[in-house]
Amino acid sequence: MARVCHVIHELGPGGAEKLLVDAARLAPDVGIELSVISLMPFGDHPYPRVLAELGVPVHSLDLSSRWDLRGRRRLRSIVQDIGPDVLHTHLKHADLLGAHAVRGLDIAHVSTLHVIEDAVGPAARMKRDAGARVRERSALCTIAVSEAVRRWYLETFPFVAAERVVVVRNGVPAPEPISEERRVALRAEFGVGDDGLLVPMVALMRPGKGHEDLIAAAGLIASEVPVTFVLAGSGSEEARLRETVDAAALADRVRFAGFRSDIPDLLAAADFVVHPTHADALPTALVQAAAAGIPSIGTKVGGVPEVVDAETGIMVPVADPPALAAATVELASDPDRRRWLGKRARERFDEQYEGGVWI
Repeated sequence: MARVCHVIHELGPGGAEKLLVDAARLAPDVGIELSVISLMPFGDHPYPRVLAELGVPVHSLDLSSRWDLRGRRRLRSIVQDIGPDVLHTHLKHADLLGAHAVRGLDIAHVSTLHVIEDAVGPAARMKRDAGARVRERSALCTIAVSEAVRRWYLETFPFVAAERVVVVRNGVPAPEPISEERRVALRAEFGVGDDGLLVPMVALMRPGKGHEDLIAAAGLIASEVPVTFVLAGSGSEEARLRETVDAAALADRVRFAGFRSDIPDLLAAADFVVHPTHADALPTALVQAAAAGIPSIGTKVGGVPEVVDAETGIMVPVADPPALAAATVELASDPDRRRWLGKRARERFDEQYEGGVWI
């Protein structure tokens, strides 16, 4: 058994955080003994509980902020107690502390890049650059979750050794099929019958995810097109987005689902998904859609085109509600095309993103 300890800034709802839960489900089958350390307190987030239920030891440094200097001593102490073979850090805050934690110890350090940080201010740039320098000194290998991330990283930091930056695209476990009763019940939860189309967007409600574009697009679609958008996720923008939907009289067209622990089931009950993000390294939601065998509408940014293309969905420009509306109507009106795109999406998932391939 290889002992791998993952360190991440927190365990709240988010793509990188959810990937640790997926990895925990897959780890025993591939001979990995997993443990997880969060820099920040657990709060009321569900993932620490889920990890514990999966038998994964979960620790928190209980820091007051991601930059709390007490994290260096606390992390090193826990890492020494665990004694992993590999310390796998996620995002720059964990990278900085992780490099200190393994110094002088017989523990390999690996880092994963989950974001493209190309639009940052001076302070954020200093922190980003510090992370890159520390990774280059400490990490035996830096994992980019998409070709887009690797390309950006090597172009931004020419001092980085290219041969030690590899692409391992995020994956998820293959979902279990859902029953017809479960499918009907999920669709009914959002008022969608057999003659309607259930179209989720799965994303944290924070700036840059494109929720406003989806709401604007929903207002451009004719009422006779039987599409119901379901916004699955929560976050700082939720209250404002709800007000926007109410002000536009779109409450019947756009439904809010909040945080969901049953995303694979929701996608299995859906007809296709939309993901109009303004920036994304490799959206887990699109990988999950491919696993469910449904097509996606995505934007031409970051690693999105590595999941969504003409064989698996439709690409639209960033921040273009008319184009998003047109693509939605296009898929809504062509069930045969949806089936073909969904079949190809599932095939690509099996080839590139299935959990056993990924981990």
